Parts: sequence; C-alpha cells; structure tokens
Amino acid sequence: MPEFRTRYRVKAPLSAVVKFHEREDVLARLTPPPLQLDVLAREPLAEGSRLVFRLGLGPLGIIWEAIHQDVDLQHGFTDEQRRGPLQFWRHRHTFFPQSDGYTVIEEHITYAYRPGWRSLWTWLVFSPLGLHLLFAYRRWAIRRALEQT
Repeated sequence: MPEFRTRYRVKAPLSAVVKFHEREDVLARLTPPPLQLDVLAREPLAEGSRLVFRLGLGPLGIIWEAIHQDVDLQHGFTDEQRRGPLQFWRHRHTFFPQSDGYTVIEEHITYAYRPGWRSLWTWLVFSPLGLHLLFAYRRWAIRRALEQT
C-alpha cells in the first residue's frame, strides 16, 4: 500500500498548532486553489468525530467523509476516510513540541486507489507528485497562519 510522509517545523508552540487544527475552517484554509472545499457536516475534533465535505474542481466534485481516531491533541490525531474517492485513506498528524518554541508536524498517509478507469483522476490528484504539491501548499498555509507576528 502506498505511503506518503512529510515533516516540517513551524515557529509556533504546540498550543497554537493544536488550536489551528481545531478551527472550523482549517480544511478550507489547507485546500489549495483551484480545488474548492465545502464542509457539509463537522463535529469538533474529538475521538470518533465526523467531518463530511465536498471536494471539487469546477462542476466536478466528490463527497468525502472522515472519522477522527487516536485523538490526543498533545500528540496528534488520525483521520480515516469512511466514504470518498480512494479505496483507503488514513492520515496521521503528529505534533512534537520543541524546547525552542517551535513545533514539528509530521504527516503520514497510507492510501490505496480504487480499481478501474473511473478512479483514474485519483491516480493523478493523489499521486506521489500530487501529494507533494498538496502538502507543500499545506505547509505554507500552516506557516502563514501561525508564524505571522
């Protein structure tokens, strides 16, 4: 099963990183243009909480439902796709506070594509290159939100 990992430092304490991930608009802030994100249902970040959103590009879109697991906001959380474009998607966010006031964020994704031609676009969007681009944007967005003084 394919995996993707990224790790980066943010000039912000753990408490600010946690607060950012609890925001209602966090996923929209982390979604790069030209993708559009509409939250359809959202529960506050907690064990078993649910998030349902529409991810689209113009008139085309998919519904994605994720459940949060292993929620320990001092260390991180996992979101796992229950309904969506991939056969499997598990995304672990791990936070490591540093003594210098920074926080290291590590993101680990395990995923699998659905078989067949209808899922061809997921092979493009969620390819290794696509994930690198997506998470480069996310890294920039998190730093922009948290490192402003």
